[in-house]
Amino acid sequence: MKKETKAEGKAASKLISERIAGLGDWRGDTLARMRALIKDADPDVVEEWKWMGTPVWSHDGIICTGESYKKVVKLTFAKGAALKDPAKLFNSSLDGNVRRAIDIHEGETIDANAFKALIRAAVALNGSSRKKPAKRK
Repeated sequence: MKKETKAEGKAASKLISERIAGLGDWRGDTLARMRALIKDADPDVVEEWKWMGTPVWSHDGIICTGESYKKVVKLTFAKGAALKDPAKLFNSSLDGNVRRAIDIHEGETIDANAFKALIRAAVALNGSSRKKPAKRK
């Protein structure tokens, strides 16, 4: 079941679409492409709009955020340090104990299959850390 959080009376998905359109350059194209890969990897992903305008994708907890800066689109995985990254997609925030990020610069592409595998791994990790119902005696 897909849920959406709302901000300023608008659905998060609409706000994310507006952000992408508003960028109007390679950053919008990149964020749109990564958003499509996230949705493809996890059809049950929840889109959220947090922290005064940050796109967030969640499933049993935050998977990643999508931020755009002048020279980079940054996808920060909330529990990235706990994920295996055999394709070495993580290239930013590597010193932290929890988060990891992927910085995408103009003209760069990301291996779609490796990225979707990373999304699925993040979803699995979130699901494994969910509180389990207590066993009845």
